[in-house]
Amino acid sequence: MIGSSVVLRTRSWIVLCLGLFTVGSPAAIAADCPGHPDALGTSRTLVVDPREHPRIGTMQYRETLPLKDHEVVLTFDDGPLPKYSNQVLKMLDDECIKATFFIIGSQAKANPEGVRKLVAAGHTVGTHSMNHPLTFDRMPLEKFEPEINGGIEWTSAAMTDPSKLAPFFRIPGLMRAEGVENYLISRGIQVWSADFPADDWRHVSSDRVYQLAIQRLEAKGKGILLLHDIQARTVAALPKIIRDLKARGYRIVHVVPATADRPATPTTPVEWLLHPPTETVPIARWPAVPHFVFTETRTLAAPSLADLNAEAAHQSLLPRRAKGQMDLASTLPVPGRALFAIPEGSVEVLLSTTLSRRAATRLAMAAEAPHAIKGKVARGRTAGKTAKPQARHAAHATPAAPKHAAQVKNGTPRPTRVASLKKRA
Repeated sequence: MIGSSVVLRTRSWIVLCLGLFTVGSPAAIAADCPGHPDALGTSRTLVVDPREHPRIGTMQYRETLPLKDHEVVLTFDDGPLPKYSNQVLKMLDDECIKATFFIIGSQAKANPEGVRKLVAAGHTVGTHSMNHPLTFDRMPLEKFEPEINGGIEWTSAAMTDPSKLAPFFRIPGLMRAEGVENYLISRGIQVWSADFPADDWRHVSSDRVYQLAIQRLEAKGKGILLLHDIQARTVAALPKIIRDLKARGYRIVHVVPATADRPATPTTPVEWLLHPPTETVPIARWPAVPHFVFTETRTLAAPSLADLNAEAAHQSLLPRRAKGQMDLASTLPVPGRALFAIPEGSVEVLLSTTLSRRAATRLAMAAEAPHAIKGKVARGRTAGKTAKPQARHAAHATPAAPKHAAQVKNGTPRPTRVASLKKRA
């Protein structure tokens, strides 16, 4: 009994200590929210440079904000609409939450006071076009440029200090287009998508908005949540979303643009990925083999002493004459293709097979025949000097046969003598 009580007391003390450490972080955050000790609060401020990371949000882009696990950025589109936007603003103020609002130019033109309230409360204000057209993915430059500029002009005009306008832009309906993105990036404006929405623009209940927001957040563990401050269902779902964020240990991050006086938060490129790769995750594919590009040269470099692992201080083993020739020729010509070509039907080709050795022998004998004939002619000339006149006459008469054969071959008839015909008669 005594031992078990000691164990129980020890476990209770451990649980109590863990509870103090767990509650310690939200309590510190809530201390910055006077009058609301149980507020969710804002855990930290993230300063980003739009030019370094121009596209964010994994719903459409590779990168997102460099958030830690269980960190959330709340964003609201399409305001301000006083009927609902003021209620959203009051809920955020009660919880000391800082969010990012993407304003429509026509709404800012109609409700400039709503824009000034957002700035006074310390929220980040970006733009969302002039009239919220859902055709940005099909618009030419002459149409989407006035939409972008109109939203910026009317939103900044509604502010007491236009410099408070953040260079953040979210394309209406997330209807992205490369031309629109390139135009915004060229002006130093960061293009915002989201990591998960709550579908509060659809005709669904507020409970469904709350469920989708929490389910999708739990699936990713962190990220940018897309909401709309002009919907009644969003106003009804927001208290339950905030309640669950507190219960599940999530923390709110406020995002602001970098300025000359406020440098960007130091980060690494890997932190801008939603789920950075780790060493424990194996790579499923081998890296691609690079394509090497060989330079085309007419000469090859001659080997040097360094190629033979020889030091310059050592005496060369080559003769002086060979060494001098090597020094004169720093390059060697590339051997021609004909050097390795073997003519078809040559002796080398025929000797490569057993069946063709006889043919190779005949070719070799034929090649030696002209040399044998030349040798016989030479011997005949030497013997002719000592031969008798009758033999010398016979030797001169033998070439007549080929001459006669040549005439018959050419088709010219040999003339017949009349005397010979009379003798025959």
